[in-house]
Order: sequence, then structure tokens, then C-alpha cells
Amino acid sequence: MTEIAKKPIKITETILRDAHQSLIATRMTTEQMLPIVEKLDQVGYHSLECWGGATFDASLRFLKEDPWDRLRKIRDKAKNTKLQMLFRGQNILGYRPYGDDVVEYFVQKSIANGIDIIRIFDCLNDLRNLETAVKAANKEKGHAQVALSYTLGDAYTLEYWTNIAKEIENMGADSICIKDMAGLLLPYTATELVTALKETVKIPIQLHTHYTSGVGSMTYLKAVEAGVDVIDCAMSPFALGTSQPATEVMVETFKGTPYDTGYDTKLLEEIADYFRPIRDEALESGLLNPKNMGVNIKTLIYQVPGGMLSNLTSQLKDLHAEDKYYEVLEEVPRVRQDFGECPLVTPSSQIVGSQAVMNVVGGERYKMVTKESKDLLSGHYGKTVKPFNEEVQKKCIGDAEVITCRPADLVPNELETLEAEMAQYKEQDEDVLSYALFPQVAVEFFKYREAQKTKMDATVADTKNGAYPV
Repeated sequence: MTEIAKKPIKITETILRDAHQSLIATRMTTEQMLPIVEKLDQVGYHSLECWGGATFDASLRFLKEDPWDRLRKIRDKAKNTKLQMLFRGQNILGYRPYGDDVVEYFVQKSIANGIDIIRIFDCLNDLRNLETAVKAANKEKGHAQVALSYTLGDAYTLEYWTNIAKEIENMGADSICIKDMAGLLLPYTATELVTALKETVKIPIQLHTHYTSGVGSMTYLKAVEAGVDVIDCAMSPFALGTSQPATEVMVETFKGTPYDTGYDTKLLEEIADYFRPIRDEALESGLLNPKNMGVNIKTLIYQVPGGMLSNLTSQLKDLHAEDKYYEVLEEVPRVRQDFGECPLVTPSSQIVGSQAVMNVVGGERYKMVTKESKDLLSGHYGKTVKPFNEEVQKKCIGDAEVITCRPADLVPNELETLEAEMAQYKEQDEDVLSYALFPQVAVEFFKYREAQKTKMDATVADTKNGAYPV
């Protein structure tokens, strides 16, 4: 076994992206973020995760903010720290595979607007769905990090993870992230996994987990001792529960050891003090549900990520079937098996979860089947690690054609068409990308933006004419 060199651990701070996505449904506004960015920039983080994932959709849909504008403003204040985003491979930040030209343009514009590191993942770990984004990031001189969607099951052996890591390195990735979205990676398994990956590839290994199952900090400790290069943490007011282990706790844990981060504890305290009232306000308004703050051991039993648990709860509430909660939880692993033992992460987690609800509430398995389930079983999301349950596949899609090619091979280049469709709303190059991902939501936002501008112009005109608004 190779001797592991002990070195200071690096930290990616998630407070501006995954932390509030996990705890308060991605509702932190740009206005709340900006006053603290300069202090975050002084810490010495490996990177500041601030964009991608659900932030794009939530900014447009719920906050009436331009996500591109947020990125530029954060970049303007973070002079020293690399900015990082989460990118769903060929699905970009949406829920379907996009044409290669859209993926390439999105990567180009993300880097041009300030992103340094793009973490690219696929919900099925189908590497064909990552190639275009990785090549585009390489071309734009960005850092292409490929994330392994970590999960458990017969197929997911150490050999599976090391083989896929080697393929990722050969693909041209600059680093690999173990993306443990459900908090399933246990401490001693982390030792084995990190050790095996470090012996297999030369590029850096990062670890991302969620505290849902209660083991996150212990998993980080063992991973760091095994030689992991970077860990994802969140400032304490938005840490733990369905979020990440707390930054300050990990910094204190490694203080005085060879893994010491060297971060200034007093500065971290000031940053935590800034976010605490935002957390308290979210608790008071009900935006932050105290249930999301605790440990949910069902995560380890049913392998269901925290965000998916809350989705299931709300679906059952809408159907007046809350008493079926435990039946649905038991159905989730069965559906997952039928669907090729796929990892549960956006969008596969929503597909499996919704189908489990249908199976239980409908009184018969696969009596009602969602369009997304049919698409998954037809190969439109890519290749699963295990074959689909043939009986289930037949019942759901009949004799429909099952594709075996890369799904995006069936999607023609679409940028020109999209440009033509939204030309009347375009104020910046990036608007076409917002429209590509979320057409209806983007158009609503564009109309809102126009209305705000008209209102402001009217106010300026009144002021110039000597009339002052009261």
C-alpha cells in the first residue's frame, strides 16, 4: 500500500449553494449573499460553491433574479477564491438532455461570467453523458471535475468505482468528486474507497456528503486520513441535517495536526454570525423545517436522499395519502432495483420516488406509470449499471423502442432555433441559455424584468420633471 503524504486539508464552502439548497429550498437571495462574500473570500478556501444545481431555476422562478447577474456580482467581490458550480452533464441544470451546442455554449458562458471549477455529474454515472461538458470545460481552460454519484448495491463494488475513476481520468477530467448525496458513505468504507481511488488515479479526489444519516463528520475524518484532497463543508448556521458537515467543526478537528487548514477561527466566527439571523428568520417563517436539521436514519435503510424524503412527503400530502409514507419508503428500493439499481440523485431520485408513490397509491405496481419512468426504461436517460427488470419494462413501455446510443445523439443542435424563439426578450447573450433550460419560467422572468425597467424609467422621468415619488 502506498504511504499517504499528510498535508493540510482543503475545503470547498457550500453556504452559497448546496447548504441553502438542502435546508431552505434554495431561497437565499443575492442581496443576502453579497455583503459577506468579501469575508468568505479572505478565508483561503479551495473554492466557493455558489452556482448551479437548483440555484438557477430557483433564482428565476421564485426570487425573480437573474442567475447570471448573481454570478457576476459574486465574482466581482471574490477576488482570490475559485468559484465552483454543479452541472448535470448533458442535462446542464435542467431535466432533459440538451443538444451539444447548448451544453458547449453554457459551459463557455459560465466560465466567461466567473466560474472556475465545474463539477459535472450524471444521475446514472453514464460517462457518455459527461463527455461534451468535460471537453467544453477543457477548451475554455476551466477546471473539469467529474463527480461519481455514490450509491450502494451489488453492482457498486470497489472495482466498479476504480474502473470508472480511471475512465474519468482518461476522459480529461482535472479532478474527481465522490458525490455522496444521501449520506450513505460510512467512515471505514470511506477509508477503503479513498485509498483505492488514490492508488488508481493521479488526479485529486474531493469528497462531498450530506449529514442526513448523521455520519458526515466521521466520514470526512477517515477520508482525510486516507488522503482525500478536498472536503465540502457548510458554515455552521446552514450545516448538518440535510446539508453538509460544519466548516468550523472540521477546521477545529484538524487544528494542530498535519491536516491543519490554517483558517482563521475568528474570521469564521464573524461569517457564522452573519448567517445566523438569516437562519433564524428562515426558521421563524417556516422556510426552514426543523425536521431537516436532525438525523434521519431511514436514509441508511432506504438509501433515500434528504431532499427526496421531503418530496415524497409533499406528494403524499397532495394525494391525501400521508398514511402510506412507510409503504412508499419500502417501495423505493424495489423500484430502484426494477430500474437498473440507479443512484438516487436528480433527476433519477424524483423518477423513482414518484413511481414508488404511484405504485403504492394506485394499489397495483406499475398500473400508472409516469412519462419520466417510461423515458428511463426506454434508455432516454442513458445506461444503468444493471439491466432493467424485463417484466416491469414490458408492462411500462410495451414494444416501444429502447435506445442504446448516447441520448444526446438523438438531440439535434438547437441553439439557433432557441435564439429565434426568444429573440424579442433578449437583453444579453446569456438569456438564450436561461430560456433553453426553463422556457416558460424564463419568459415570465423576462416579462417581469421588462416591467421593472419600465417602472424605473417612469420614476426617473418623474424625478427629472420635478415630481418626486412618495
